[in-house]
Parts: sequence; structure tokens; C-alpha cells
Amino acid sequence: MATWEDELAELARGRGRALVGYAYVLCGDQRQAEDLVQDALVKVFSRLRRGPRTAPGVHPLEGGTSEAYVRRAILTLHLDEYRRRRRWNERRHLLAVDDQVRGAASGATARADVAAALGRLAPRERACVVLRYFEDLTVPQVAEALGLAQGTVKRYLADATASLRDVLRVPDERDGRTAGHVTTDRRAAR
Repeated sequence: MATWEDELAELARGRGRALVGYAYVLCGDQRQAEDLVQDALVKVFSRLRRGPRTAPGVHPLEGGTSEAYVRRAILTLHLDEYRRRRRWNERRHLLAVDDQVRGAASGATARADVAAALGRLAPRERACVVLRYFEDLTVPQVAEALGLAQGTVKRYLADATASLRDVLRVPDERDGRTAGHVTTDRRAAR
């Protein structure tokens, strides 16, 4: 065995528990402490495996014990992880979280369902729905684009919304009713 291998084996055998104890004092978790020691040993001794980068014959750990290097690596790795976790916690609230778990094909299925439901509408109702909700035009803009009165566009939208609501009914998990079944009053739907 090479000298670094002997040194690593001796350190792990003789001081392994003390190193894990040191890491445990830093992080407060046994498994994380063992991982820190493992990572520190790899970090310190992987340099030795590649060979010295300085002049031949000079041991990279000279001037201190290998345990001191490993302890310093444990501290550095712990602090790096703490900083990473803190930065993540500061930015985590910026991520969008989908509260519902979807199936693998739910996006494609939903698109197919909407396309089928739109296909059941009359051509003018469908045009009004597409222009209003997909193109995000206002009612006056839809009326102008289709050459219809605003009241007619509102009527087409109300009829189409009621029809789509019946076809695309989704169960509401909060109260057991179906979502979208809010009201049938056309004046409230405007």
C-alpha cells in the first residue's frame, strides 16, 4: 500500500469515531455527521491519490497531521452546506408549487377534453370563447372583430360558458361538489 492509503486506514480506524463526534457537534445529526466525515476524507485524501503537485518527495499533508486537515475539511463542508441551504430557503418561496398531483397524461387529456368541448359549441360561440379567453380580448374587441353587438357577444359567451361548464365538470375536493357549478343565473356570469 502507498503511504496515503496507510495513513487513511489508520486515521479511519483510530480516529474515525472522534471525527464523527466532531461532525455531530457541528450539524446535530448522526447520518449527516457520517456523510460529512466521508466527504472530508475523500476531499483530503483524493489529492494524495493523484500524487503530489509540489516537488517530488514532499508530502502534501506535511506541517500538520492528517486529522487536522480532515477536521478543517469537515468544518468547511458543513459551512458550505449551511450557506447553500440558507440561500435556498431565501429563494424557495419564489418557486411555483402545484398543490395537486397530476397524472402523467393529465395535460394532454385536459387539452383533448377542452378541444372536444369547444367542438360541441356553435361556430360563433366558439369564436367568442376563443377570442375572449384564449386571445384575451375584451368584449368590445371581440364584438368589433366579429362584427357583432356587445350584447350578442355577452350572450354567446354566457351560453358557451354554461355549455362548457356542463361538459368540463371537475369534482371539487373541498366540498364534494363539482367545480364550475356555481350559478346558472346568466346575469351573474357576465
